[in-house]
Parts: sequence; C-alpha cells; structure tokens
Amino acid sequence: MKGIKSILTLILILILSACGSSNNEEGNASDERWEEINTSGEIVVGTSGTLFPASYYEGDKLTGFDVEVMREVAKRLNLDVTFETMGVDSMLSAIQSGRIDVAANQIEPTEKRQKEFNFSEPYKYSYTTMVVRKGDNSGINSLEDLEGKKAGGGATTVYSQIAEHFGAEVVTYGNAPNEAYLRDVHNGRTDVVINDYYLQKFGIAEFPEFDIHLHPELRFRTTEQSIVIPNGETKLTTEINQVLEEMRNDGTLSDLAIQYFEEDASKKPNLEMDEIEGLDL
Repeated sequence: MKGIKSILTLILILILSACGSSNNEEGNASDERWEEINTSGEIVVGTSGTLFPASYYEGDKLTGFDVEVMREVAKRLNLDVTFETMGVDSMLSAIQSGRIDVAANQIEPTEKRQKEFNFSEPYKYSYTTMVVRKGDNSGINSLEDLEGKKAGGGATTVYSQIAEHFGAEVVTYGNAPNEAYLRDVHNGRTDVVINDYYLQKFGIAEFPEFDIHLHPELRFRTTEQSIVIPNGETKLTTEINQVLEEMRNDGTLSDLAIQYFEEDASKKPNLEMDEIEGLDL
C-alpha cells in the first residue's frame, strides 16, 4: 500500500511540475517579441504598398488606412515604426521568420490562419464584391457562373480561394498594383476580380477609362480585417488591442476610415449578405 501511495504521489508531483514548466515556457514565449520590441523602441510592420487606399505610395510617402492605423498604434505605444513592403504571400512567412513583427494589409483572420498566428481585434469591417466588365458583367450572374472564368488574384488570398471554390481559374499576380488586376478585366485577359468592397470601389474610381464596374447585384460574405501577430505572443496582442480599443472609443479609427474610404469602415456594415457554404478557410 505504501508503495502504491508513493507511486501516486510521484505521478502527481510530475504532473504538477510538467504543468508549471509548460505554463512558464508559454508565458516566456508569449512575452518575448513584445520585450524585444519594447527594448529596441521599434516595431517592424509588413505591408504591400500597392493596395490603394489601404497601403500605397503618394510620391515617396507610404500611406493609406492600414499604414496610418499602424503609425497611430506605434505612437500610442511610444514606439518608432518601420514598414517593409512585400507581397501578401510573403508577409505571413516573414512574421514566422522574425523578419517583421506584425503585418497590416487588409488580412482576414480565417480559421486556418488563427491556428498559426495571433490576430488583433478587427480594425476594419467589410464585405466581398466583384469587378466585372460593364457590358455583360463578364457573363457572371451568380457565384455559380464563376465556373470556367478567369479570376485575377493573389496566390493565397481568401478571394482566390472563393474563386477556386466555384470553379474559376485563378490568374495569380505578385505584389502588383490595382491597375494590373483591373486592366486585365478590362482587356479580357481575366473576367473578374473578387475582393473587398472598399478596395474595389476606389480601384475602379482610379481608372475611369476602363470598361469595368462593381457587379450591380452580387455582394456577399461579410469580412473582418485584423493585424497579424506572431503565434502565442499574448503580451504584444494585448498591447495592440488596448490601443485599438482606445482608437475606436475616441473616434480615431472612424476618422481614418472616413478619410481613406469615405465611409466608416471601422463599423460593421448594416447590410444583409449571403454567406458561402463549404469554404475551407
């Protein structure tokens, strides 16, 4: 009996020790990036610089809604901010490698992504639309009509996955500007670009000579955009979320959204939207 009690006691000690060790390791890991950022006084942000009006250049100056949100976040955290421009396909791997600290580029926290990264609370809300040719809506009257069409998009974006889900062939681009995507719909190289309402609205307005428009009937799938943060970095996530909450409460997020989108994209759209069944995101 004493032997059994000794064995049970030993097992309990080992279990408690393992739990304590695991929690300590997790706690250290979750604070590591924040400590590095706080010590250096700088946060490095990945963004595209080609996504008008969220992240783009005015002459030599990088600006846009996402860029200015991150500038304000850094300011309120008493940090300098450095931006590295890269394609959206590279941003997530750059976070994992430590090349950048976070990414801000209209990125949606999908279920799969949340297994590999932390995400801030949303700083923007939107929904999905299509750019098509004016004359015949590129022959697309429903999502099912995407089958066999050519859709311009980034290789790993949610919007390309939607196109593929409905049988479209995705024509991929690197870190290309809006003009490349929209011109190809205009000239028939592709049939459609599926993307965020606000981004597409302003993209079309930028090139009035193109024979394209937002599909007049198809709008679907509400979306949220968040700052991408390294997996497990709880302290950094908390610090960013606290600042975003301050910016929401004092109206800064609304002001920036209206400045760049002419609508308050920091609030959920009050629209009925069709959601898509069976997407594995």
